[in-house]
Amino acid sequence: MVIQQKLYDINLFIPIVYYLMIETVISMNRVYSTGTTTVSIKCKDGVVIGADTRVTSGYFITHKKGKKIFMIKPHIAVTIAGVVADAQAVIEELKFHLNYYENMYSRSLSAKSAANYLSLILFSSRLYPLITEIIVAGKDSDGYGIYKLDPLGSLIKDDYTVSGSGPMIAIGILEAEYKPDITVEEGVKLAVKALVSAMKRDIASGDDFSIAAITEEGYKELSIEEKEKIMKDLALKT
Repeated sequence: MVIQQKLYDINLFIPIVYYLMIETVISMNRVYSTGTTTVSIKCKDGVVIGADTRVTSGYFITHKKGKKIFMIKPHIAVTIAGVVADAQAVIEELKFHLNYYENMYSRSLSAKSAANYLSLILFSSRLYPLITEIIVAGKDSDGYGIYKLDPLGSLIKDDYTVSGSGPMIAIGILEAEYKPDITVEEGVKLAVKALVSAMKRDIASGDDFSIAAITEEGYKELSIEEKEKIMKDLALKT
């Protein structure tokens, strides 16, 4: 009787597991069909991050000046792709815990530690994933680093990376022109070229773009005038 009851309980549980697995796959597909293009580049003297500003809901453009890059600390920043609510919730939780750690121990966490913590947050929700793809960039104890996370918490460190719906276009530019000894100034121009290329071909990316850099001086986002000058120097049009 006990054995039969246990088998009955297991038979009830199996469909739930299958359902959650299907929901996970659907959620993953939503991330890659949600429009945006974000890029991040590791440089010898810092990191560069960038993103377009178009926010979409299906084929409808809901916002033309959406913010997709966020400063977490002066030495850490993130880019987001996917569902805005999920991404914002994760970012606020990350900010809270980084501030809590600083107040408790009087020292800052590195970009790598922030990425590891985000990985734990996303992995803990793997059965019903947070529909977001995040890039963490910033200063580590041994230099600078960039880290890409998917909705299940997988963590990949790389010299350059992209996310969103337009990465197939942007990654080609980065692969062709990236070099290990690239400077932040050169990295900014390369990020602009990659973003503009994606904005021209990906219907869910466009309108404008944001670019920021993290160096020894801290976090700095480019002004409209600085972006226009780079566009002019590179002879690019959005």
